[in-house]
Amino acid sequence: MKLYVPFARAGLGVMHKFRGLFYINSYVKGKYLTHDPERVASFNQDPLITRAIAVNILRELYTTSERIVADAAAITLPVQLLISGDDYVVHHQPQHDFYQRLNTNLKEKHILGGFYHDTLGEKDRHLAFEKIKAFMDKLFSIPPVRHDYSDEDRWSYTADEYRDLQAPLPHYSIKRYYYKGLTSGMATLGKASKGVEIGFETGFDSGSTLDYVYRNHPQGKGPIGRFIDKQYLNSIGWRGIRQRKVNIEKLIRQAIEELKSRNMPVSIVDIAAGHGRYVLDAIGDAQDIDSILLRDYSELNVEQGQKMIAERHLTDKANFVVGNAFDRQSLAELDPKPTLGIVSGLYELFPENENVQASLMGLSDAIPVGGLLVYTGQPWHPQLEMIARSLTSHQSGKPWVMRRRTQGEMDSMVERAGFVKQVQLIDDWGIFSVSIARRVK
Repeated sequence: MKLYVPFARAGLGVMHKFRGLFYINSYVKGKYLTHDPERVASFNQDPLITRAIAVNILRELYTTSERIVADAAAITLPVQLLISGDDYVVHHQPQHDFYQRLNTNLKEKHILGGFYHDTLGEKDRHLAFEKIKAFMDKLFSIPPVRHDYSDEDRWSYTADEYRDLQAPLPHYSIKRYYYKGLTSGMATLGKASKGVEIGFETGFDSGSTLDYVYRNHPQGKGPIGRFIDKQYLNSIGWRGIRQRKVNIEKLIRQAIEELKSRNMPVSIVDIAAGHGRYVLDAIGDAQDIDSILLRDYSELNVEQGQKMIAERHLTDKANFVVGNAFDRQSLAELDPKPTLGIVSGLYELFPENENVQASLMGLSDAIPVGGLLVYTGQPWHPQLEMIARSLTSHQSGKPWVMRRRTQGEMDSMVERAGFVKQVQLIDDWGIFSVSIARRVK
Protein backbone atom coordinates (compact mmCIF):
# COMPACT_ATOMS: atom_id res chain seq x y z
CA MET A 1 0.00 0.00 0.00
CA LYS A 2 1.23 3.48 -0.88
CA LEU A 3 1.67 5.90 2.02
CA TYR A 4 2.48 9.24 0.45
CA VAL A 5 3.60 11.00 3.66
CA PRO A 6 7.39 10.62 4.19
CA PHE A 7 8.35 8.27 7.08
CA ALA A 8 4.65 7.54 7.63
CA ARG A 9 5.15 3.90 8.54
CA ALA A 10 7.86 4.57 11.12
CA GLY A 11 5.83 7.41 12.56
CA LEU A 12 2.73 5.26 12.87
CA GLY A 13 4.79 2.67 14.72
CA VAL A 14 5.97 5.21 17.29
CA MET A 15 2.50 6.69 17.70
CA HIS A 16 0.95 3.25 18.11
CA LYS A 17 3.46 2.41 20.84
CA PHE A 18 2.69 5.52 22.88
CA ARG A 19 -0.95 6.27 21.98
CA GLY A 20 -2.28 2.76 21.66
CA LEU A 21 -5.08 2.03 19.20
CA PHE A 22 -6.20 4.86 16.95
CA TYR A 23 -7.65 5.20 13.45
CA ILE A 24 -6.40 6.73 10.22
CA ASN A 25 -8.60 8.03 7.43
CA SER A 26 -7.82 6.48 4.07
CA TYR A 27 -7.20 8.74 1.09
CA VAL A 28 -8.69 6.14 -1.27
CA LYS A 29 -11.75 7.28 -3.17
CA GLY A 30 -13.87 5.47 -5.69
CA LYS A 31 -12.49 7.45 -8.61
CA TYR A 32 -9.00 6.10 -7.85
CA LEU A 33 -10.17 2.48 -7.96
CA THR A 34 -11.88 2.09 -11.34
CA HIS A 35 -13.02 3.87 -14.50
CA ASP A 36 -16.43 2.18 -14.23
CA PRO A 37 -18.89 4.91 -13.07
CA GLU A 38 -21.30 2.35 -11.61
CA ARG A 39 -18.55 0.79 -9.50
CA VAL A 40 -17.40 4.25 -8.36
CA ALA A 41 -20.96 5.14 -7.30
CA SER A 42 -21.35 1.82 -5.53
CA PHE A 43 -18.14 2.38 -3.57
CA ASN A 44 -19.09 5.91 -2.59
CA GLN A 45 -22.59 4.97 -1.48
CA ASP A 46 -21.87 1.67 0.32
CA PRO A 47 -22.61 2.25 4.05
CA LEU A 48 -20.34 -0.67 5.02
CA ILE A 49 -17.25 1.00 3.55
CA THR A 50 -15.58 3.39 5.95
CA ARG A 51 -12.48 5.52 5.41
CA ALA A 52 -11.07 4.85 8.87
CA ILE A 53 -8.60 1.98 9.30
CA ALA A 54 -7.14 0.90 12.66
CA VAL A 55 -3.40 1.55 12.95
CA ASN A 56 -2.66 -2.01 14.08
CA ILE A 57 -4.44 -3.47 11.04
CA LEU A 58 -2.56 -1.12 8.71
CA ARG A 59 0.79 -2.02 10.23
CA GLU A 60 0.05 -5.76 10.21
CA LEU A 61 -1.06 -5.47 6.60
CA TYR A 62 2.39 -4.15 5.73
CA THR A 63 4.21 -6.79 7.78
CA THR A 64 2.19 -9.68 6.37
CA SER A 65 2.57 -8.41 2.81
CA GLU A 66 6.34 -8.22 3.21
CA ARG A 67 6.43 -11.78 4.57
CA ILE A 68 4.37 -13.11 1.66
CA VAL A 69 6.64 -11.44 -0.89
CA ALA A 70 9.82 -12.55 0.88
CA ASP A 71 8.61 -16.15 1.17
CA ALA A 72 6.88 -16.43 -2.21
CA ALA A 73 9.09 -19.41 -3.11
CA ALA A 74 6.97 -21.46 -0.70
CA ILE A 75 4.19 -21.25 -3.31
CA THR A 76 4.48 -24.16 -5.75
CA LEU A 77 1.02 -24.06 -7.37
CA PRO A 78 0.23 -22.50 -10.76
CA VAL A 79 -0.15 -18.73 -10.52
CA GLN A 80 -1.49 -16.06 -12.83
CA LEU A 81 -0.70 -12.53 -11.70
CA LEU A 82 -2.68 -9.59 -13.08
CA ILE A 83 -1.17 -6.18 -12.32
CA SER A 84 -3.11 -2.96 -12.80
CA GLY A 85 -0.90 -0.62 -14.78
CA ASP A 86 -2.11 2.65 -13.22
CA ASP A 87 -2.66 1.53 -9.64
CA TYR A 88 -2.65 4.47 -7.19
CA VAL A 89 -3.23 2.31 -4.11
CA VAL A 90 -0.35 -0.20 -4.02
CA HIS A 91 3.26 -0.27 -5.22
CA HIS A 92 4.19 -2.16 -8.38
CA GLN A 93 7.64 -3.48 -7.47
CA PRO A 94 6.59 -5.86 -4.68
CA GLN A 95 4.20 -7.52 -7.13
CA HIS A 96 7.03 -8.14 -9.58
CA ASP A 97 9.28 -9.41 -6.76
CA PHE A 98 6.54 -11.77 -5.64
CA TYR A 99 6.18 -13.14 -9.16
CA GLN A 100 9.91 -13.69 -9.65
CA ARG A 101 10.19 -15.69 -6.41
CA LEU A 102 7.27 -18.05 -7.11
CA ASN A 103 8.53 -21.65 -7.09
CA THR A 104 6.63 -22.92 -10.11
CA ASN A 105 7.14 -23.02 -13.86
CA LEU A 106 3.40 -22.68 -14.41
CA LYS A 107 3.12 -18.96 -13.94
CA GLU A 108 2.35 -15.94 -16.05
CA LYS A 109 2.20 -12.21 -15.45
CA HIS A 110 0.11 -9.59 -17.25
CA ILE A 111 0.28 -5.83 -16.80
CA LEU A 112 -3.04 -4.29 -17.72
CA GLY A 113 -2.29 -0.82 -19.02
CA GLY A 114 -4.57 1.96 -17.81
CA PHE A 115 -6.23 -0.21 -15.16
CA TYR A 116 -6.77 1.22 -11.68
CA HIS A 117 -6.63 -0.81 -8.45
CA ASP A 118 -9.95 -2.64 -8.84
CA THR A 119 -8.59 -4.97 -11.51
CA LEU A 120 -11.67 -7.17 -11.86
CA GLY A 121 -14.04 -4.22 -11.46
CA GLU A 122 -12.55 -2.02 -14.16
CA LYS A 123 -14.56 -0.71 -17.07
CA ASP A 124 -12.66 -3.02 -19.44
CA ARG A 125 -12.57 -5.95 -17.03
CA HIS A 126 -13.42 -8.34 -19.86
CA LEU A 127 -9.73 -8.12 -20.81
CA ALA A 128 -8.74 -9.50 -17.41
CA PHE A 129 -11.38 -12.25 -17.46
CA GLU A 130 -10.29 -13.34 -20.93
CA LYS A 131 -6.75 -13.89 -19.61
CA ILE A 132 -8.08 -15.77 -16.58
CA LYS A 133 -10.19 -18.07 -18.76
CA ALA A 134 -7.29 -18.79 -21.11
CA PHE A 135 -5.04 -19.64 -18.15
CA MET A 136 -7.62 -21.94 -16.56
CA ASP A 137 -8.42 -23.66 -19.86
CA LYS A 138 -4.71 -24.41 -20.35
CA LEU A 139 -4.27 -25.81 -16.83
CA PHE A 140 -7.26 -28.12 -17.17
CA SER A 141 -5.96 -29.40 -20.52
CA ILE A 142 -2.74 -30.79 -19.02
CA PRO A 143 -2.09 -33.35 -16.25
CA PRO A 144 -1.85 -31.89 -12.72
CA VAL A 145 1.71 -31.07 -11.67
CA ARG A 146 2.78 -31.66 -8.05
CA HIS A 147 5.94 -30.21 -6.62
CA ASP A 148 8.57 -32.79 -5.62
CA TYR A 149 9.62 -32.09 -2.02
CA SER A 150 11.84 -35.18 -1.64
CA ASP A 151 15.17 -33.32 -1.73
CA GLU A 152 14.21 -30.00 -0.18
CA ASP A 153 16.80 -30.41 2.58
CA ARG A 154 19.52 -30.20 -0.09
CA TRP A 155 18.12 -28.44 -3.13
CA SER A 156 15.76 -25.65 -2.13
CA TYR A 157 15.80 -22.00 -1.19
CA THR A 158 15.45 -22.87 2.50
CA ALA A 159 18.50 -25.16 2.20
CA ASP A 160 20.45 -22.30 0.62
CA GLU A 161 19.28 -20.00 3.40
CA TYR A 162 20.43 -22.53 6.01
CA ARG A 163 23.87 -22.86 4.45
CA ASP A 164 24.21 -19.07 4.31
CA LEU A 165 23.44 -18.87 8.03
CA GLN A 166 26.09 -21.48 8.77
CA ALA A 167 28.78 -19.46 7.00
CA PRO A 168 30.61 -16.81 9.06
CA LEU A 169 30.03 -13.22 8.08
CA PRO A 170 32.97 -11.44 6.40
CA HIS A 171 35.29 -9.36 8.56
CA TYR A 172 34.16 -6.11 6.98
CA SER A 173 30.46 -6.84 7.65
CA ILE A 174 28.74 -4.50 10.10
CA LYS A 175 26.39 -7.37 10.95
CA ARG A 176 29.33 -9.47 12.14
CA TYR A 177 30.22 -6.99 14.85
CA TYR A 178 26.60 -6.26 15.69
CA TYR A 179 25.92 -9.92 16.44
CA LYS A 180 29.21 -10.29 18.30
CA GLY A 181 28.22 -7.36 20.48
CA LEU A 182 24.74 -8.82 21.01
CA THR A 183 26.17 -12.19 22.02
CA SER A 184 28.66 -10.58 24.38
CA GLY A 185 25.96 -8.43 25.95
CA MET A 186 23.67 -11.40 26.49
CA ALA A 187 26.49 -13.47 27.99
CA THR A 188 27.32 -10.73 30.52
CA LEU A 189 24.60 -8.25 31.42
CA GLY A 190 21.93 -10.42 29.82
CA LYS A 191 22.49 -13.20 32.35
CA ALA A 192 20.81 -11.02 34.95
CA SER A 193 17.68 -12.29 33.15
CA LYS A 194 16.55 -15.71 34.37
CA GLY A 195 15.43 -16.73 30.89
CA VAL A 196 18.75 -15.80 29.27
CA GLU A 197 20.62 -17.63 32.03
CA ILE A 198 18.59 -20.80 31.41
CA GLY A 199 19.23 -20.45 27.68
CA PHE A 200 23.00 -20.38 28.12
CA GLU A 201 22.90 -23.28 30.59
CA THR A 202 20.63 -25.69 28.69
CA GLY A 203 20.32 -24.24 25.17
CA PHE A 204 17.86 -21.66 23.91
CA ASP A 205 15.98 -24.46 22.14
CA SER A 206 15.87 -26.78 25.16
CA GLY A 207 12.82 -28.09 26.97
CA SER A 208 13.83 -26.09 30.04
CA THR A 209 13.89 -22.87 28.02
CA LEU A 210 10.51 -23.60 26.43
CA ASP A 211 8.94 -24.41 29.79
CA TYR A 212 10.21 -21.09 31.14
CA VAL A 213 8.83 -19.25 28.10
CA TYR A 214 5.46 -20.97 28.52
CA ARG A 215 5.20 -19.74 32.14
CA ASN A 216 5.93 -16.17 31.01
CA HIS A 217 6.73 -14.66 34.41
CA PRO A 218 9.74 -12.30 34.16
CA GLN A 219 12.43 -13.12 36.70
CA GLY A 220 15.96 -11.90 37.22
CA LYS A 221 18.52 -10.30 39.46
CA GLY A 222 16.96 -7.08 40.66
CA PRO A 223 14.82 -4.64 38.64
CA ILE A 224 17.28 -4.55 35.73
CA GLY A 225 17.31 -8.33 35.44
CA ARG A 226 13.52 -8.50 35.49
CA PHE A 227 13.31 -5.73 32.88
CA ILE A 228 15.72 -7.58 30.57
CA ASP A 229 13.78 -10.79 31.12
CA LYS A 230 10.52 -9.09 30.20
CA GLN A 231 11.97 -7.87 26.91
CA TYR A 232 13.41 -11.32 26.28
CA LEU A 233 10.08 -13.05 26.89
CA ASN A 234 8.26 -10.52 24.71
CA SER A 235 10.41 -11.18 21.63
CA ILE A 236 8.38 -12.17 18.58
CA GLY A 237 9.76 -15.71 18.58
CA TRP A 238 8.73 -16.45 22.16
CA ARG A 239 5.32 -14.85 21.64
CA GLY A 240 4.91 -17.22 18.72
CA ILE A 241 5.94 -20.16 20.91
CA ARG A 242 3.29 -19.29 23.48
CA GLN A 243 0.65 -19.04 20.76
CA ARG A 244 1.83 -22.42 19.46
CA LYS A 245 1.15 -23.82 22.94
CA VAL A 246 -2.39 -22.41 22.81
CA ASN A 247 -2.93 -23.88 19.36
CA ILE A 248 -1.49 -27.31 20.13
CA GLU A 249 -3.57 -27.63 23.28
CA LYS A 250 -6.67 -26.77 21.26
CA LEU A 251 -5.89 -29.38 18.61
CA ILE A 252 -4.96 -32.04 21.19
CA ARG A 253 -8.39 -31.58 22.78
CA GLN A 254 -10.00 -31.63 19.32
CA ALA A 255 -8.18 -34.85 18.45
CA ILE A 256 -9.29 -36.47 21.71
CA GLU A 257 -12.92 -35.59 20.98
CA GLU A 258 -12.62 -37.01 17.47
CA LEU A 259 -11.22 -40.32 18.75
CA LYS A 260 -14.00 -40.56 21.34
CA SER A 261 -16.65 -39.83 18.69
CA ARG A 262 -15.35 -42.82 16.73
CA ASN A 263 -15.25 -45.04 19.84
CA MET A 264 -11.48 -45.40 19.67
CA PRO A 265 -9.35 -45.59 22.82
CA VAL A 266 -7.40 -42.44 23.67
CA SER A 267 -3.80 -43.52 24.14
CA ILE A 268 -1.40 -40.59 23.83
CA VAL A 269 2.32 -40.52 23.09
CA ASP A 270 4.48 -37.42 22.80
CA ILE A 271 7.86 -38.46 21.47
CA ALA A 272 9.79 -35.30 22.46
CA ALA A 273 7.71 -33.70 25.19
CA GLY A 274 10.25 -31.40 26.87
CA HIS A 275 8.79 -31.01 30.36
CA GLY A 276 5.39 -32.09 29.03
CA ARG A 277 3.56 -28.97 30.16
CA TYR A 278 1.47 -28.38 27.02
CA VAL A 279 0.25 -31.99 26.93
CA LEU A 280 -0.65 -32.05 30.62
CA ASP A 281 -2.35 -28.65 30.36
CA ALA A 282 -4.37 -29.91 27.38
CA ILE A 283 -5.70 -33.08 29.02
CA GLY A 284 -6.71 -31.54 32.37
CA ASP A 285 -7.75 -34.29 34.81
CA ALA A 286 -7.38 -36.93 32.04
CA GLN A 287 -10.76 -38.53 32.78
CA ASP A 288 -11.28 -39.42 29.12
CA ILE A 289 -7.71 -40.63 28.58
CA ASP A 290 -6.72 -44.31 28.64
CA SER A 291 -2.96 -43.79 28.81
CA ILE A 292 -0.31 -41.10 28.37
CA LEU A 293 3.31 -41.80 27.50
CA LEU A 294 5.70 -38.86 27.38
CA ARG A 295 9.23 -39.31 26.06
CA ASP A 296 12.29 -37.10 25.78
CA TYR A 297 16.01 -37.53 25.12
CA SER A 298 16.97 -35.43 28.17
CA GLU A 299 17.03 -37.01 31.63
CA LEU A 300 16.58 -33.52 33.09
CA ASN A 301 13.38 -33.02 31.09
CA VAL A 302 12.13 -36.46 32.09
CA GLU A 303 12.82 -35.73 35.77
CA GLN A 304 10.98 -32.38 35.62
CA GLY A 305 8.11 -33.96 33.69
CA GLN A 306 7.72 -36.77 36.22
CA LYS A 307 7.44 -34.18 38.99
CA MET A 308 4.73 -32.36 37.04
CA ILE A 309 2.81 -35.62 36.55
CA ALA A 310 2.98 -36.30 40.30
CA GLU A 311 1.89 -32.75 41.16
CA ARG A 312 -1.20 -33.22 38.98
CA HIS A 313 -1.99 -36.66 40.47
CA LEU A 314 -1.78 -38.37 37.10
CA THR A 315 0.69 -41.15 37.94
CA ASP A 316 -2.01 -43.79 37.42
CA LYS A 317 -2.34 -42.86 33.74
CA ALA A 318 0.81 -40.98 32.73
CA ASN A 319 4.40 -42.07 32.45
CA PHE A 320 7.53 -40.19 31.38
CA VAL A 321 10.57 -42.05 30.05
CA VAL A 322 13.81 -41.39 28.21
CA GLY A 323 13.44 -42.13 24.51
CA ASN A 324 14.93 -41.42 21.08
CA ALA A 325 12.40 -39.65 18.89
CA PHE A 326 14.29 -40.64 15.72
CA ASP A 327 14.53 -44.40 16.39
CA ARG A 328 11.92 -45.90 14.09
CA GLN A 329 12.01 -49.35 15.69
CA SER A 330 11.65 -47.91 19.20
CA LEU A 331 8.60 -45.93 18.12
CA ALA A 332 7.08 -48.85 16.23
CA GLU A 333 7.27 -50.99 19.37
CA LEU A 334 5.51 -48.52 21.66
CA ASP A 335 3.27 -50.19 24.22
CA PRO A 336 0.42 -49.48 24.56
CA LYS A 337 -0.11 -48.64 20.91
CA PRO A 338 -0.92 -44.92 20.66
CA THR A 339 -4.01 -43.67 18.90
CA LEU A 340 -2.83 -40.05 19.23
CA GLY A 341 0.78 -39.19 18.45
CA ILE A 342 2.20 -35.74 19.24
CA VAL A 343 5.43 -34.18 18.05
CA SER A 344 5.92 -30.50 18.84
CA GLY A 345 8.91 -28.29 18.18
CA LEU A 346 11.25 -31.20 17.41
CA TYR A 347 11.61 -31.49 13.66
CA GLU A 348 12.18 -27.74 13.36
CA LEU A 349 15.55 -28.18 15.14
CA PHE A 350 16.98 -30.67 12.63
CA PRO A 351 17.71 -29.59 9.03
CA GLU A 352 18.07 -32.99 7.35
CA ASN A 353 14.94 -34.90 6.39
CA GLU A 354 16.18 -38.50 6.70
CA ASN A 355 15.83 -38.77 10.48
CA VAL A 356 12.62 -36.75 10.49
CA GLN A 357 11.09 -39.10 7.93
CA ALA A 358 12.25 -42.11 9.97
CA SER A 359 10.55 -40.64 13.04
CA LEU A 360 7.30 -40.11 11.15
CA MET A 361 7.48 -43.65 9.77
CA GLY A 362 7.95 -44.97 13.31
CA LEU A 363 4.82 -43.13 14.43
CA SER A 364 3.00 -44.50 11.39
CA ASP A 365 4.08 -48.02 12.36
CA ALA A 366 2.70 -47.51 15.87
CA ILE A 367 -0.54 -45.60 15.22
CA PRO A 368 -3.40 -47.72 13.82
CA VAL A 369 -5.53 -46.72 10.86
CA GLY A 370 -7.91 -44.02 12.07
CA GLY A 371 -5.48 -42.78 14.69
CA LEU A 372 -4.32 -39.17 14.71
CA LEU A 373 -1.06 -37.24 14.64
CA VAL A 374 -0.65 -33.68 15.95
CA TYR A 375 2.51 -32.08 14.57
CA THR A 376 4.08 -28.65 14.34
CA GLY A 377 6.00 -26.73 11.69
CA GLN A 378 8.00 -23.56 11.33
CA PRO A 379 7.53 -22.24 7.80
CA TRP A 380 8.75 -18.74 8.67
CA HIS A 381 10.74 -16.89 11.33
CA PRO A 382 11.58 -13.17 11.28
CA GLN A 383 14.53 -13.63 13.70
CA LEU A 384 16.23 -16.52 11.92
CA GLU A 385 19.57 -14.77 11.40
CA MET A 386 19.68 -13.23 14.88
CA ILE A 387 19.11 -16.67 16.41
CA ALA A 388 21.77 -18.30 14.24
CA ARG A 389 24.39 -15.62 14.94
CA SER A 390 23.71 -15.04 18.64
CA LEU A 391 22.07 -17.99 20.41
CA THR A 392 23.28 -21.48 21.29
CA SER A 393 21.38 -24.75 21.01
CA HIS A 394 21.03 -27.78 23.29
CA GLN A 395 23.44 -29.64 20.99
CA SER A 396 26.71 -29.09 22.91
CA GLY A 397 26.38 -25.33 22.80
CA LYS A 398 26.57 -25.13 19.01
CA PRO A 399 25.00 -22.12 17.25
CA TRP A 400 21.25 -22.50 16.95
CA VAL A 401 20.96 -22.56 13.15
CA MET A 402 17.59 -23.65 11.82
CA ARG A 403 16.41 -24.64 8.36
CA ARG A 404 12.85 -23.64 7.74
CA ARG A 405 10.57 -26.22 6.21
CA THR A 406 7.78 -24.80 4.11
CA GLN A 407 4.35 -26.07 5.09
CA GLY A 408 4.21 -27.97 1.81
CA GLU A 409 7.46 -29.78 2.59
CA MET A 410 6.39 -30.71 6.13
CA ASP A 411 2.96 -31.89 5.00
CA SER A 412 4.48 -33.98 2.20
CA MET A 413 6.65 -35.87 4.71
CA VAL A 414 3.61 -36.55 6.89
CA GLU A 415 1.70 -37.75 3.84
CA ARG A 416 4.59 -40.00 2.81
CA ALA A 417 4.33 -41.68 6.23
CA GLY A 418 0.70 -42.62 5.62
CA PHE A 419 -1.24 -39.71 7.08
CA VAL A 420 -3.70 -37.27 5.54
CA LYS A 421 -3.83 -33.75 6.91
CA GLN A 422 -7.18 -32.59 8.27
CA VAL A 423 -6.77 -29.18 9.88
CA GLN A 424 -4.15 -26.51 10.62
CA LEU A 425 -3.78 -23.55 12.96
CA ILE A 426 -1.07 -20.88 12.74
CA ASP A 427 -0.22 -17.74 14.67
CA ASP A 428 -0.85 -14.23 13.34
CA TRP A 429 2.83 -13.84 12.40
CA GLY A 430 2.97 -16.99 10.26
CA ILE A 431 5.79 -18.52 12.33
CA PHE A 432 4.50 -21.73 13.95
CA SER A 433 1.86 -24.04 12.54
CA VAL A 434 0.03 -26.87 14.31
CA SER A 435 -1.79 -29.56 12.32
CA ILE A 436 -3.82 -32.75 12.74
CA ALA A 437 -3.41 -35.66 10.32
CA ARG A 438 -5.21 -39.01 10.25
CA ARG A 439 -3.53 -42.37 9.69
CA VAL A 440 -5.03 -43.85 6.54
CA LYS A 441 -2.76 -46.62 5.26
